[in-house]
Amino acid sequence: MKKLIGVLVLLLMALPLLWNERQVFTAQAAEVKNPPRSMSGEAAALEAKRQQLAQKEAALAAKEAALNQLSAKLDARVAELNAAKKGIEESLTAKKKQDDDRYKKMIKIYKGLKPDEAGTLLNKLDEKMVIQMLNQMDQKTAVKLIPFINQPRVLEWTRLNLAGK
Repeated sequence: MKKLIGVLVLLLMALPLLWNERQVFTAQAAEVKNPPRSMSGEAAALEAKRQQLAQKEAALAAKEAALNQLSAKLDARVAELNAAKKGIEESLTAKKKQDDDRYKKMIKIYKGLKPDEAGTLLNKLDEKMVIQMLNQMDQKTAVKLIPFINQPRVLEWTRLNLAGK
């Protein structure tokens, strides 16, 4: 019986300690089941941030796709414009060649005329045409015609040639 009383006394002394242990374990279990507000708030904030980032990423992907489409359209348009430019340059070159051929034919005709007759005809033409023809003539022919062409035209032709135009 003494043993039993000793065990009871020990139990009575240990009971408050056990009681405190029980309360600590209960509190810890409650924390695990219901985390403190600061932890759940942080998790919610992190989740909200993750969703915002996902939305921004989707918006950026859509904008990138739109930019890629626009870039492809611009590249196609640039190719079209380059082709048109090439066509225009070719037609201008062909037209210039035709004009040069026509001027050369006319120069041959004027070369065959007497200088005073050719000068009289050249004086009746537009100044730009006369200057163009003089530019394409050989020096010998031009020297023969200059005395029979209006002097203001000859002076303008001289100015343009000296200016390099």
